[in-house]
Formats: sequence, structure tokens, C-alpha cells
Amino acid sequence: MDTIGGLLEYNARCYPNREAFICGDRRLTHRQLHERACRLASGLHKLGLKHQDRYAILAMNCAEYFELDAAAAVGGFMGALINFRLAPPEIAGILKDTAPRLLVFETQYADAIDKLRPQLSGIERYVCIGEAPGWAVSFEDVAASGDVAGPPFCGQPDDFLFLYFTSGTTGKPKGVPWTQRMVSHASRECAQAAGFTGATRALQVTPLFHIGGRGYPLSALWMGGSVVLHRAFDPVQMLETIQHERVTFTFMVAAMLQAVLDVPNVKSYDVSSIRNIVSASAPIPVPLLKRGIELLGPVFSIMYGMTEAGNVSAMPSHEVNPNGTPAEVRRLASVGHVLIDIDFRLVDDDGNDCPIGVPGEVVIRSASQLPYYWSNSVATQEAVRDGWYHTGDIGMLDDEHYLFLVDRKKDMIISGGENIYSREVEEALAANPDVIEASVIGVPDPKWVEAVKAVVVLKPGSKLDAAALIAHCKTLIAGYKCPKTIEIVAELPRLATGKINKVALRDRYRG
Repeated sequence: MDTIGGLLEYNARCYPNREAFICGDRRLTHRQLHERACRLASGLHKLGLKHQDRYAILAMNCAEYFELDAAAAVGGFMGALINFRLAPPEIAGILKDTAPRLLVFETQYADAIDKLRPQLSGIERYVCIGEAPGWAVSFEDVAASGDVAGPPFCGQPDDFLFLYFTSGTTGKPKGVPWTQRMVSHASRECAQAAGFTGATRALQVTPLFHIGGRGYPLSALWMGGSVVLHRAFDPVQMLETIQHERVTFTFMVAAMLQAVLDVPNVKSYDVSSIRNIVSASAPIPVPLLKRGIELLGPVFSIMYGMTEAGNVSAMPSHEVNPNGTPAEVRRLASVGHVLIDIDFRLVDDDGNDCPIGVPGEVVIRSASQLPYYWSNSVATQEAVRDGWYHTGDIGMLDDEHYLFLVDRKKDMIISGGENIYSREVEEALAANPDVIEASVIGVPDPKWVEAVKAVVVLKPGSKLDAAALIAHCKTLIAGYKCPKTIEIVAELPRLATGKINKVALRDRYRG
């Protein structure tokens, strides 16, 4: 099956009474979700949207967001997914770049959108989730106006479905278009890697505008499972929902797991239904992982992927063992094995393949690989060469082909002519039990050109200082790799995906 619209129809036919979607008090079976998608797609067509026309959406996680995805899949529309944390000028820039005919937005953004409307002459209709201003139509009215038979056209495998924007770890976000075929392939692959079944109940709390917010819900639906949607991350609410809805799967970055484990009465919640928790973006420090396994059991998996290509590699939960052999513990710093459907290479700056144990850039070729960056031919030419996508990540394979990510190519620090991988320094810092998390960047230095700087969050009440942390690092890594300076802070800046925002850190400490 090569379309998400076809998947929704299949589920409606085969699992009509099985729950597909839960968001607060709203519950939809697979049949109801498909019917809602058809009505909404028909209503959008009556507003003027034609096959492969673009719409944009500006909203936090909500039921309507998920329904709009389904309608786009059924009708063959293309959705530009806007980060709701962006400033109005940034939102205007994306809307001008993507040129949607219709904008869907939540009521809370009405004032901001109204001020931007004079700049957005290409947008013909505005649809509001919630109470609509006079210049917009209600989302519910659009759905009510539609026909359950759907629009007079349907989504095709090579139709564009989503226009994602990269998380901006190295600069301005870039648009990445995904076809229905790409989404279908990635959903099937992710479902297999995560071990999903028809009994899967996936809790989604990270933002839906990001690929990580859609990948696992769509994978759960691929198997005829269920999705529980939260508006945003709240550790107490997460525990309550796992207990009440008997959630079997969720996604957490390290900072989210830390917050859940720090809930005062965390052991009073029944979390026995959990079968798999996937973590990505950055490795979970071993002490934190041990705490997680103590509470939740051996349910943690590690995955590596990106907006431009979906999942690349995975380490399933049965291989995640912080109390295992030295080799097993060492592998916790890896992102597992490359998935079987991915063509994979590690290359040096001249494009030559790197041998085992030698770092090189991760380049891949897959069915979920981006065709191009939206309206950005320069970035496309830099990233896609001879059919291979150059990720900008520096990786290394061990003798059993576990993939270790050592840095972003643009994050590598060159100090006194030596290459220093920030991740190696971060892992040394994280080995100290008083360190909650750490981020390492290069800062200008008159002698060394760049110097290693660490920005660290400590456990509450810790008396550890910078000198002691530097001394700790010197016991684990070479002296030239150790931080020259350390800043202890209450929290690190983050992107919407949960990744640490190194661009913001470099701006802060540029000097």
C-alpha cells in the first residue's frame, strides 16, 4: 500500500470498531476517523482546494491537526507544517515561501495572523480551529459542509502529502517535501523497527509539526493500532495517561525521561502496560537509563533518523543493557544497526569509504529520502549528490557494525589543529553522576582559534564546580579534548524536537 489515504480506508474496513484516536474526551474508531477525513477533505474542496493544492497549519497538538492530516491523505492535498514557536516574521517567511491557498490556525494565533494578512495575498481562505474571527471560517463548519463520499479526487502515491521543516540545528530551517509513497514506506519501516502490532497504543506528546510527531502515530495506524494525543509534554499527565489508557509505546528524549522520573510519587503510577519507549536526538546518559529501567523495565530502544530521510538505524530494547558486559555498555553510546532497507556509507572529505573505526560522514540512499529542499536548489545540490543524501553527521562503525554518531560535521571543533568531537566530550561530562546534561561547543580563542566550552546542568543541590568537572574529564579523555571553560546553567535552550539548540548556545557565547 503506497498511500496513507488507502491505509485509512483499509483500517476503516478491517477494524471499523477499534479505537484509532484518543485526544482528551474525543475518541474516534478507525471507521469514524476515515469518515471524518472524507467529510473534511470534501469540505476543503468546496472551499476551493484542488488536488495537490497546498494548505498550511499553525496549531499546537490537537484533534483537528490529526484530522486534517487524514483529510490531506484522502484528498491528495499538501500540508505545510508550521512551528508554532516561531515569531510572526518567521511564520510570514514560511507562508510566502510555501504559497498555500488556505491557512488553518488555532484561535490563539488569530491576532498574529490578522496582522500578517496584508502580506499574504496568496492565501485565499482562512480556517480557524475554535472560535473564528469574522475573516475566517470555522473548522467544524468546513467538516460539516463536506460529503462522506469525499472529494471528486483522491491521493496518489507520488502526491506530496507533508512539507516538513528541519529542526534548524545548523541554521535556518529548510522545507522537506514528503510524498504519500515516502510516508507509507517510512511508516511501515518504523512500525517494524518499533515492534508495533494491532494492539499498540502509542502516546504522542511531541509537536505534530515535526516528523517525530507524525512518524510513530502513522506507524501505529499502519498496524491498525491506536494513537493517544497530548497537547504538550507534561510528566504527570503522561504518567496518568499511561496508566489510564494502558499505553504500550511512547517517545521520549533524555530530558523528558528525567522529568518523568523526577515526579515525586512516580512509583505510585501503574506503567506496566509499557512495552517500548524510543529515544532519539541524543543518547540517554547511562545513570538516567538505569533509573528508567528500574521504574519501567527493559523497554528502551534507541533510534536515529532525520527529517530528510526518516529512520536510519535502530537498537531494539533487548540490546539496551546498562548492566551488561563491557561491550554491551559501550554500545549504549551507539544508535544501533542501520536498517536493512537503507543503503549506507561512511565517507571522508574526498568521498572515499571509511574503514571500521574511522569516523566519516553518514551518507544514505533510501525510499524515504528527500527529493529536494523546497525552493532551495543550493542546499539540495550540497546535500544530494549522485543519488546519495549527505546527512552532515559524522559516524563511526565498530567491528559488529554498530553505528556511533560522534558529531555533526558543522559542530566539530578544531582546536590547535586537532579535530575534537563535541559528543565525545559530552559523554565524558555525562559520566559524572552530578551532571544531568551537557552541551559542548567551540568558541573563538586567540591562541587555539577555537576552544572547547561546555555548558552544563547539574543535579539540584550539587556543589560540583567547573574545576572539578574539568578534572573529571581528564580522567576519561585526552587533555586537549577537555573543556577549557565550563558554564553551569539551570537549563539548556532547546528546539521543539527536544534537541539542544547549539545555534542558540554559539550565539550566546560567541564572545
